Amino acid sequence: MREASVRPHTLALRNLSKRYGGVSAIDQVTLDVGPGEFLSLLGPSGSGKTSILMAIAGFVQADAGDILLDGVRINELPPEKRNFGVVFQGYALFPHMTVHANVGYPLSVRGVSRTQIDERVMRVLDLVQLGPFADRLPRQLSGGQQQRVALARALVFEPAVVLLDEPLSSLDKKLRAELQIELRILHARLGTTFVLVTHDQEEAMAMSERIAILRAGRIVQVGSPAELYDRPANRFVAEFLGRTTFLEGIVEACNGMRFTLKINQTAIEVIAPAPTPRTGERLALALRPERVGVANGTQTDPQWNRIAGKVISAAFMGMQHLYVVDTPLGSITALIPSFGRGIPQPVGSPITIEWAPDAAILVYD
Repeated sequence: MREASVRPHTLALRNLSKRYGGVSAIDQVTLDVGPGEFLSLLGPSGSGKTSILMAIAGFVQADAGDILLDGVRINELPPEKRNFGVVFQGYALFPHMTVHANVGYPLSVRGVSRTQIDERVMRVLDLVQLGPFADRLPRQLSGGQQQRVALARALVFEPAVVLLDEPLSSLDKKLRAELQIELRILHARLGTTFVLVTHDQEEAMAMSERIAILRAGRIVQVGSPAELYDRPANRFVAEFLGRTTFLEGIVEACNGMRFTLKINQTAIEVIAPAPTPRTGERLALALRPERVGVANGTQTDPQWNRIAGKVISAAFMGMQHLYVVDTPLGSITALIPSFGRGIPQPVGSPITIEWAPDAAILVYD
């Protein structure tokens, strides 16, 4: 394993399509993955993300479109000729083989000499922190260790691209978070192109340089985690990527990027970039819970929106309190740091929440 010395490869999809009967699993998907990039395919069940990954790997034959590796069409290449490392959710380890034999298997079928196999296997096992476990069987390992073996097996032959099909979904939350960090560090050290499939928004946000969000076989939006979170292309993206409260109302007055939105007879101030709304237009706003604060009588700006309400749900989440507040605008979720922000607010207590005019995101269907 030659860390960060293998030339990273590009991957591209052009108008890729796949139907199963009357259902479009992949619908005219075009996507570019840069050399050495870590990109995630994120979407709900049935959105087409796994079908795309399987088409890239060669396990599914697309009905139309092109798959390009470094600009060369590879649609007709069988999976074993594509030189892609694939890591599955279920590990797919050989139970009767040792860790060393499992990891070395892709090299043995390629005719690599025994000496080279030993050297490369131990190098990649050290990379995933499993060197001392080389002689153990899979059943003697924890779930996290087995997943590291599967990853080592996918990396040992220095693949052009690593494809990860929900590799951490069967692990508990704490271990999953630890392996997310390890995978990001490993990716940075190797410089190999990674494509991850996941339905876990937090996982995609934590691991990816860019995310492609899918819905019904189509890519809805592609961007960095910050771009998608802060500037969602539509309501689906805003709702799918993290908690949010949607506020719908009628534009009452406009002054450039600032306008007044009337919701249930209550007016709030909004600052949003173009397109500039029109008076009388019905709009929807997405308000992230971390942008909502508890008013403490020392308002940061007199233009901030302040709404009185009542706590109808309260949850302590360690570093934060999660409140759902019943207000004249409807229920609004607030995520408040648990340190330095006053005493916790119990269910039923009155509360005044506030947010800046530019805190809410203008979204369209």
